[in-house]
Amino acid sequence: MINTYEIMETIRMLEEEKLDIRTVTMGISLSDCADSDGAKAREKIYNKIVKYAGDLVKTAEEIELKYDIPIINKRISVTPISLVAAASNDQDYIEFAKTLDRAAKEVGVDFIGGFSALVHKGMTEADKKLISSIPEALAQTERVCSSVNIGTTRAGLNMDAVAQMGEVVKKCAELTADNGGVAASKLVVFANAPEDNPFMAGAFHGVGEGECMINVGISGPGAVKSALTKVKGEPFDLVAETIKKTAFKITRMGQLVAKEASEMLGVTAGIVDLSLAPTPAVGDSVARILEEMGVEVAGAHGTTAALALLNDAVKKGGVMASSHVGGLSGAFIPVSEDAGMIEAVEKGSLSLEKLEAMTAVCSVGLDMIAVPGKTTAETISAIIADEAAIGMVNHKTTAVRVIPVPDKDVGEEVVYGGLFGRAPIMKVSEYSSADFIARGGRIPAPLQSLKN
Repeated sequence: MINTYEIMETIRMLEEEKLDIRTVTMGISLSDCADSDGAKAREKIYNKIVKYAGDLVKTAEEIELKYDIPIINKRISVTPISLVAAASNDQDYIEFAKTLDRAAKEVGVDFIGGFSALVHKGMTEADKKLISSIPEALAQTERVCSSVNIGTTRAGLNMDAVAQMGEVVKKCAELTADNGGVAASKLVVFANAPEDNPFMAGAFHGVGEGECMINVGISGPGAVKSALTKVKGEPFDLVAETIKKTAFKITRMGQLVAKEASEMLGVTAGIVDLSLAPTPAVGDSVARILEEMGVEVAGAHGTTAALALLNDAVKKGGVMASSHVGGLSGAFIPVSEDAGMIEAVEKGSLSLEKLEAMTAVCSVGLDMIAVPGKTTAETISAIIADEAAIGMVNHKTTAVRVIPVPDKDVGEEVVYGGLFGRAPIMKVSEYSSADFIARGGRIPAPLQSLKN
């Protein structure tokens, strides 16, 4: 049960420490919308989304008013479209993306995720159609997000898919060159993608999920940093305990919102995802938490150890607060969305290589990284392969959301505004990975995958 004391303490955190519900995401199964006639399939998809999510935004706003809790985004995730559209005879799936966009606008959500394919072991013809449709689909829609899972610990890495995704990322950026390559910011490439992730751009409604679910993603870097100011100079044992207790309180708030939303909408409550997802707002930064632990600037030696402690303590506190913690849950380290990360890049403390090391212990991976527009597709594919290998070997979710910003180079920046903030253009290796990527095939699953 959630008691009055917990509610009052959470209210204080909301008022003073930038605590918020980052997203209420409704997951909708579209498995019954498949049809050999693509137009009929799209009609079914639109009608089902509008039917289930028609009151989602209104419900979230009522919860905001009732508890004075800011809910930043209202979102929808759907069954990977490559699975739904496979029955149709369409030669590409751009019209499916447009249907998702139209439904999202009709119900008023911020984003809709699920223009996705799962190709960690191989590709069906439908997967190939979807992947080749991604650049045009994201360039021609406003709210659609896309993801592709190219590897798992059990299957290894599909290097043919990795090679193709480098090309896709490049084309996404090129088609939206007038807007800083923004289409690439709506595409994430995964290893070990979770089926219940409420966060974009990687959200999709997994085949193991129910008909309709409510998943809540919460955030609170400011609350964690504020708590750590009270234990300045104390041993790491106390630092970990402080983060755990703060994460517990934050997760309880998420559980409350998930319970209210599911009851009001008449759908199943899914998971609470406790991810310390930063924003460009002052004080809402994961980098500032790491600096509060004692590293002068994020990226300095000790940063990876500090991040490992943070990620672990957040998860331990969260699982004590809710029986259904899921999604990604941990600490995000996007560059463009975190004022402290941006400052660290500008100071030269934080490089792409250091970020890659940090992803071995954080919640996701290389997130919202802007690189020079001249970066080759093969280099982007190699970045994806490196990050996926970390996830595969370590039994964790990793992801890459990289933006090769057209006509921009190191030392410049791209400004997206809003939640995406601004991103300094980061240096990538000048040496080629083309021969490595050209090999194709599969990188076999590691020995630790054999657990049966």
